[in-house]
Amino acid sequence: MRVKNAKDFYAGVLFMLVGSAFAWGALELTVGTAARMGPGYFPLLLGVMLALLGGVMMLRAVWGQVRADQTVGRWAWKPLLAIIAANLVFGVALGGLPLLKLPALGLMVGIYGLTFVACLAGERFKAKEAALLATVLALLSYLAFVLLLKLQLPVWPVLGA
Repeated sequence: MRVKNAKDFYAGVLFMLVGSAFAWGALELTVGTAARMGPGYFPLLLGVMLALLGGVMMLRAVWGQVRADQTVGRWAWKPLLAIIAANLVFGVALGGLPLLKLPALGLMVGIYGLTFVACLAGERFKAKEAALLATVLALLSYLAFVLLLKLQLPVWPVLGA
């Protein structure tokens, strides 16, 4: 078997892995039937569909035409680590870190931290652009999650608690 389109092949492998993981995780929940769906029905269905899509992508990459421009290059470590770190910063800011006695800093601080760290993934970093983006994202998040959806989550840090 010779892979003719490496990018599509590896994307298919990734889709199959993620889809299979979601489908397997959904089996822990009650699946139910099509007429009486349980909480695991939809995640199971999406996971299976994603895995099947990955399989189709892999087959097309093997059976399709040779494409020399579709080789897989070097890993982009800086963006990968910056995006993962940004999500970790957001999670810690939103929920705190009880093990280290770090309290929750709230949605606003979390969004600013997420935005500034994620902006480090790009080729250039401009603090003014990151601050403007963070402000817009914070305002829209407050509007969507707190005012419209009425989610109960910490918005601001609780100081002195």
